[in-house]
Amino acid sequence: MVKIHSLLTTVVSVFCVEGFRGALADLHSQKPGHGHEHGHGSHAIPGYRLTDSIVGRDFFRAFDWEAIGDPTRGRVLYVNETESRSRNLTYAHGDSFVLRGDSETILTPDGPGRPSARIVSKKSYTTHVVVVDLRHMPQGCGTWPAIWQVGKEDWPNRGEVDILEGVNDQGPNASTLHTSTNCTMPAVRNQTGTSGQLDCDVAVNWNTGCGVKFSKPNSYGPDFNKNGGGWLAVERNNQFIKTWFWPRDSQDVPRDVRRFGPRVNPDNWGIPEAFFPNTECDLESHFKEHHIVINLTFCGDWAGQADVYRSSGCPSTCVDYVNNNPEAFKDAYFNFKSLRVYQ
Repeated sequence: MVKIHSLLTTVVSVFCVEGFRGALADLHSQKPGHGHEHGHGSHAIPGYRLTDSIVGRDFFRAFDWEAIGDPTRGRVLYVNETESRSRNLTYAHGDSFVLRGDSETILTPDGPGRPSARIVSKKSYTTHVVVVDLRHMPQGCGTWPAIWQVGKEDWPNRGEVDILEGVNDQGPNASTLHTSTNCTMPAVRNQTGTSGQLDCDVAVNWNTGCGVKFSKPNSYGPDFNKNGGGWLAVERNNQFIKTWFWPRDSQDVPRDVRRFGPRVNPDNWGIPEAFFPNTECDLESHFKEHHIVINLTFCGDWAGQADVYRSSGCPSTCVDYVNNNPEAFKDAYFNFKSLRVYQ
């Protein structure tokens, strides 16, 4: 009986150890997924994991400065990082990162444009979520600020996603896609914003793109700034691209957005301002690896269009105004509290 009991004890012990090893192997094989398309069954942790937290001086580490000619033909002079910092056009203080245009120089008509900055993230992203906590954005006649995502080359074949963009203080914000051919959006979508053109092809209607105007008037310009800014977020995967906005004083800001959490789950964020599904556009083939771009230009192809500028109630012509009124651009600056990327 003792021998039998010992044998049974040994057998049970072996089964217990092997069972534990098997369970441990199963546990290691269960990797957290990203949203619905990356889940691994009922054990998947929903949402996306924080991979890049950019606050204050982190912007100097995470972004490159592009001292290039403006592709939109603006009245701007993009300067490199060294000059940008020496002119105080980009600086960090505590949890603030500021990017602004020059507000001191009167420009000569045949000289360079108003100094400003254009920065591009060193990292690129495909499936991801971006959350921007923005205290202040550039305002003023002639301004054209943007936060967007784009491939570094071969535009528009890698696609473009505009997160925040507008001109001459004319809100609300618009989120827009720009693509190559054969990418359109359905007229009816589950979003709170208002759809504009449905064809995303840059060759249609002078690169208008397929944009959605946000429902909240304080999503752009002076109204945005008076309210202390807010949060912008984008979720991108091969099934859809969504954009959200929550004003600073909103009671509806998701906890994982407001509290700077290690994970976010956009499934809990409610109806987005803009929804771009893949039903009439193969997002996987039209959108490749994207870098995040932040820039401030003046006038150019959109803000400087004579009819657009006049309809904004702005004085003189765009170029003359930008040349001769540096003091008008004291509020032409971004103030970022944070920029986070989740994958």
